[in-house]
Amino acid sequence: MSGRVTCTRAAAVATVTLSNPGKLNAIDFAMWQRLAEIVGDLSTDAQLRCVIVRGEGEQAFAADGDIEEFLHRRDTVDRAMAYHGQVGAALQALFDCRLPTIALVQGACIGGGLEIAAQCDLRICGASSRFGVPINQLGFSMYPAEMAALLRLAGQATVLELLLEGRILGASEALAKGLVTRVVADAEVVDEASATARRICAGAPLVASSHKRWIRRLKNDIPLGQDELRASFAFLATDDYREGLAAFLEKRRPTFSGR
Repeated sequence: MSGRVTCTRAAAVATVTLSNPGKLNAIDFAMWQRLAEIVGDLSTDAQLRCVIVRGEGEQAFAADGDIEEFLHRRDTVDRAMAYHGQVGAALQALFDCRLPTIALVQGACIGGGLEIAAQCDLRICGASSRFGVPINQLGFSMYPAEMAALLRLAGQATVLELLLEGRILGASEALAKGLVTRVVADAEVVDEASATARRICAGAPLVASSHKRWIRRLKNDIPLGQDELRASFAFLATDDYREGLAAFLEKRRPTFSGR
């Protein structure tokens, strides 16, 4: 039986839940497909301001891909390319999402689960969470396109440590190595993720999207051109900029429209 990816909404926040009962939310092919579809749709929704991605229950965010599928989904090079093409589409949808994304991590965040969390903008986890990619014990290597996000996030030394040793890191070590943004008590992780989403939603949504774009652009070694520098002031023509200044001068909370 296939796992599921579901989406719920509360005000301006969407919560995407990975669910594969009995398999610690291991991600099967249908889930990769659905994740790409859902995140793609959310990214174009003008009513939303933040997306939380989590696993069902408290035992796991996601414990890797569904290894049982590999016997027939990845048994030839062509099928493996097709399989990882779909994985890549889901991960790219998260990376490209216009909205700020938060990975709410409880329990195991392993393999494909870690790849998903790595594509989110922020990763908030409970103190007992665990992170790793122990595929050296399974006899296959990480697909290079999927390795890229981990390299961007934590750097060569940490990725090599994860892949060569197959170690499972605790939350505090994952924080020290740059794999997660914040560690809180297990009982507080859901509330902390929700509070983080509220703080994001209180800000100007166009500014959030702009910051995501510029951070990505600045990681490119090519210097910014004059046209790009001028484009960085596009906010001057927005209602949100005028509202933000007015609210500051009037000593009140701003109400942003996303225009």
